[in-house]
Amino acid sequence: MSSDEVKQETKVRSNPSVQSLIDLARRSVPDLRRNAETIEPVPARRGGPLVARVRRTLDWTRLPGLRRREEARPQPRLLVRLVRSYALFVLVPTAAVGFYVFVLATPQYVAESQFAVRGDIEPMANTSLGVYQELIQKHNSQDSFILRDYIRSRPLVEAVDAKLGLQTMFSQDGIDFWARYNSDQPVERLVRYWRDHVTPQIDVVSGVIRLTVRAFSPQDAVAISKEVIAQSETLINTISRRAQQDMLTQAQKEVDKAVERLKRARTTLQEFRNRWGIIDPSQSAQATATTIELLRKDKIKAENDLRVLRDSKLDEKTRSIQVLVATVAAIDGQMKDLQNRLTTDGLVSDASHNLTQALLEYEGLMVEQTIAEKLNASMNMILDRARVAASKQQIYLATYVEPLLPSYSAYPAPFYAVGVALFLFTMFWSALSLIRAAVVDNRL
Repeated sequence: MSSDEVKQETKVRSNPSVQSLIDLARRSVPDLRRNAETIEPVPARRGGPLVARVRRTLDWTRLPGLRRREEARPQPRLLVRLVRSYALFVLVPTAAVGFYVFVLATPQYVAESQFAVRGDIEPMANTSLGVYQELIQKHNSQDSFILRDYIRSRPLVEAVDAKLGLQTMFSQDGIDFWARYNSDQPVERLVRYWRDHVTPQIDVVSGVIRLTVRAFSPQDAVAISKEVIAQSETLINTISRRAQQDMLTQAQKEVDKAVERLKRARTTLQEFRNRWGIIDPSQSAQATATTIELLRKDKIKAENDLRVLRDSKLDEKTRSIQVLVATVAAIDGQMKDLQNRLTTDGLVSDASHNLTQALLEYEGLMVEQTIAEKLNASMNMILDRARVAASKQQIYLATYVEPLLPSYSAYPAPFYAVGVALFLFTMFWSALSLIRAAVVDNRL
């Protein structure tokens, strides 16, 4: 053996894996065949199918992201799923809506009218009337809102139903099942059904009310509109008459109060005159002042005569001098009495005959009587004007656009209804798809 062969053998023996392969190659084919015939199968363990099922269930290869490609279940393509869901949730319901509005829906006709509440009487311009000017005034904007609420109220529905038979009109056999009213329902349902078919709208700037009525025949729509206008006019007339009656009642009450006040003033003045015995204390005082002035002149004349006699050196006991002295004293007494009656100095001595006290009381009574007379005249004038205003219709219903017979059906508007249905179902389908995608992502 050469040195090269020895080196090669040494390398082979030094590698165990290579040596094992060499030993396997040295075996003969018959030996391998004989060994294969002597192999016995391992007996199956109990519970094998259950263990296999558990292993498949808990197989780590089924975890998200680790599933084997060949074991993944086949999924339909995304476009196919979208088309199926869109057809189920959008196209089919839209087709149902289209079938209803194009084939089954009963035509509905719309009658429109416009009217407003107006006033015909301007406010009275006399400033002495005060707050009573508000009783006679023009149109109040609140009347339009009152009328709108009345059109939507139950009393109007009952009145129109009693006049036209709304339940029979809206529950005919020719009306489709969706729009037809069930006559067996209570009146509250009829009011709700009425509000869906009768719509009053107010223009806030002008106060005009636009009334829209939907019915299943042109004649019914016009009849309902005219009856609503008639009932509204009745309400406005009732409000106007009530306002006129309130105005007359209030004015009459004020007139009665003014008359009673004037009576009390005149009665008090009469009692004063009877107590004092004076018709007019001011005239009596003027007469007293005139008398005092005349007495003063007589006193001056008597004093002058007395001075002349005394200058002539006559005896004081002479008859002429004594007469003049007595005359001057009498005039002084009269003047003092008259002055006490005119001034407050006589209140203590003889208050019952003091003209100053009488004049003060008389002036107060005259002021009260003057006020009562003017107030009575003013209230009578207000009453007269209120009667004139009450004889006219202050508030009335002005109809600008009469309801006309519609020539075509405005509802159910099939193309518009189908478009709205398609849009809504598409939005619903989109939201549902997004929710489903979010749920799937969370599971993964």
